[in-house]
Amino acid sequence: MYWLRVLVSILVISFFTFSIKSQSIDVLFVGNSYTYYNNLPQLISNIALSFGDTVNTESSTPGGASFFGHVNNATTLAKINQQPWDYVVLQDQSQKPSLSPTYVATNVYPYATQLVDAIQLNNSCTEPVFYMTWGRKNGDASNCAAYPPVCTYLGMQQRLRESYLEMGTTNYATVSPVGMAWKNYMELDSVTDLYNADESHPSIYGSYLTACTFYATMFKKSPLGSTFIPNQIDPNTGYLMQEVAANTVLDSLSTWNVFNADFETDSSSNSIVFTNLSSNYDSLTWFFGDGIQSNDVHPSHTYSSSGVYQIQLVIYTNQGCLSDTASYTYSVSSSNDVANQTLDGIYVYPNPSSASITIEIPSFSKNIYIQLFDLSGNLLLSSNENTIDVSKFNSGVYYIKAIFDNHVFSTKIIKL
Repeated sequence: MYWLRVLVSILVISFFTFSIKSQSIDVLFVGNSYTYYNNLPQLISNIALSFGDTVNTESSTPGGASFFGHVNNATTLAKINQQPWDYVVLQDQSQKPSLSPTYVATNVYPYATQLVDAIQLNNSCTEPVFYMTWGRKNGDASNCAAYPPVCTYLGMQQRLRESYLEMGTTNYATVSPVGMAWKNYMELDSVTDLYNADESHPSIYGSYLTACTFYATMFKKSPLGSTFIPNQIDPNTGYLMQEVAANTVLDSLSTWNVFNADFETDSSSNSIVFTNLSSNYDSLTWFFGDGIQSNDVHPSHTYSSSGVYQIQLVIYTNQGCLSDTASYTYSVSSSNDVANQTLDGIYVYPNPSSASITIEIPSFSKNIYIQLFDLSGNLLLSSNENTIDVSKFNSGVYYIKAIFDNHVFSTKIIKL
């Protein structure tokens, strides 16, 4: 979610411009039965299709497979090298990342990094996504004695969260917070069982919530409103799952290290301070809309004149691959530019105005020709009268030009 904070000292009109377009992505899933249960890749594809998006998938998901197993699996490595994927989803064996930090540092992290290295070697623009799984319904009984934190669901879930976030940070990769979406959902609905009968694998409910979470992670769009809900799930439950997934992911994009461009602004007078809120990027460029650029992380900028500016922050990652763009349109006008103005006996009033504006010229001038332009230079009105009607135009900033004798006078006006 993008936030804009603007402190206005004179007259500033600013707003975000969102562009939601259909997307097509290629995704490889590297995992195990937590992925192939209920055909998770197809569930994600169906959700995407309901929004006009396309997800083309391939999988390497042998039962019980771990990162160590995949590093040594010829099929997995061949599929990684099969094509330039947009995303490769990485999911470890369900228990290993929840064990002690010492164990995970030796038996999980090195192999996660090896897989990421293989992905990047095949295509530096592919985005690895770690699939944060969930704690078992009643904890991990088989490892409870050796490592007590996993004796309960909450303890196991906390360790999974810590380990997957560490893998994301260390490997400059995104984390899909599926386990946290499960936790958030169960806090709202204690009746719907996300687990299969074995209290480990997902039921269709759990898989659908997982699919919604992945859609939000990869597309950075809410799954809320998707018309695809499996027949086994009643619509109200499905909608709640969509909402929980959206809130879990989109309200905390930086927490999950999602490639995301985001910023906020604070303006005072003509100077604007930009605070970069982007996550998981290598480099960036700011475009301020007036021909000026900056590579500063948190720049400030002063506009020399009033106008409408299209500001963009473009972040790059993985050796210059375009990652994401945040933009908004910023319109600023200073009271010094638009107050009732005089020049050699020329007066423009009332300014601002909601109805009409008069240009009073020196008494010795007999003929006047007035033109009204928008900020793009488009001619909107011409008149031989010194008073023009602006009531039919939208609120905003305009240019007015007066031609009389051998003189040309122009200034900005504000239509209220």
